[in-house]
Amino acid sequence: MTDPDLFAYPFLYLTGALDFTPFTEEEITTLRRFLSFGGCMLVNDASGYRGSAFERRIVRRCRGCSRTKLSNDSPLTTRCSASYYLVRMVAGRRLVSPSLEGVTIDEWTPLIYCQNDLGGAWERDHLGNWRHECLPGGESQRFQSFMLGVNVVMYAMTENYKKDKIHIPFINRKLG
Repeated sequence: MTDPDLFAYPFLYLTGALDFTPFTEEEITTLRRFLSFGGCMLVNDASGYRGSAFERRIVRRCRGCSRTKLSNDSPLTTRCSASYYLVRMVAGRRLVSPSLEGVTIDEWTPLIYCQNDLGGAWERDHLGNWRHECLPGGESQRFQSFMLGVNVVMYAMTENYKKDKIHIPFINRKLG
């Protein structure tokens, strides 16, 4: 968070399965500025448990921030017409939570939190084999995880590119 080039990057990815060193006041202030200036951060909780150090260490220290479940009409959620892919579930290596959570500022959600270990579903070893099994849904769950990851990156890079109405008829036809 103290890297002088931080603001040159629009997307941050924080992942881990264990507790992490708490951010300092300076780092929290920098993160708050980064998010309010249009940056986006995906927090990938790989622990496999509901509720982690993320809220205690980051959200509670960002004055005016609160973690909320993202609604089905959010451009980030997978069951709305604003998503790049039409994903059936918020997946990952595990299915801990059926929804994404985040911190929303106005209509923009710059901080996205997933408890399902997206990164674990994407991870391969040095030979190209999957490092982790996706439970309980196997390879279809892994595929949903990749599509969700693309949706998050597209959102981070373009905010709400499908809020314009031109995409709606095509997506509605595809949904049947």
